Amino acid sequence: MNDRIFDSPVFVKSGNSLIQEIACLEDALEFLYEWPKNRRGPIYETALRACQRAFDSGFPLMAAREAFCGFAKSAKIQEDVSTTLPWMIGKGGKGGGLTA
Repeated sequence: MNDRIFDSPVFVKSGNSLIQEIACLEDALEFLYEWPKNRRGPIYETALRACQRAFDSGFPLMAAREAFCGFAKSAKIQEDVSTTLPWMIGKGGKGGGLTA
């Protein structure tokens, strides 16, 4: 079992308007490393540091996830997926999106 998986994923809007699931520490770090340099600031740096510390040491994974969430909120890219997304609903509104 991977001990770097978040207890619940974070969903963010990527540059091409797709919603991306950040499910683990590696996903968060990859997203942060790819974030445009001209949009980085102190909140970005805090999130990056927290994720790097969680990756390298015993820094709490929950704290790294919360730092990443704070960054996503401040950058206005965090998505709330508690509502059903269109691709989750199949024809006729029965859910699943796939037919047998």
